[in-house]
Amino acid sequence: MPLAVVWHYWIGVALAVPAILAVVAVIVGYLYKVKMPQYPRK
Repeated sequence: MPLAVVWHYWIGVALAVPAILAVVAVIVGYLYKVKMPQYPRK
């Protein structure tokens, strides 16, 4: 049973890291596609 607990934590890490990266990617994509055209560089 202790192996199941350790495996459980690794699955949590394996799911949390991509989820955090996906949220960051959505925010960066929004800023790039929506906000950048509103304020073009001169």
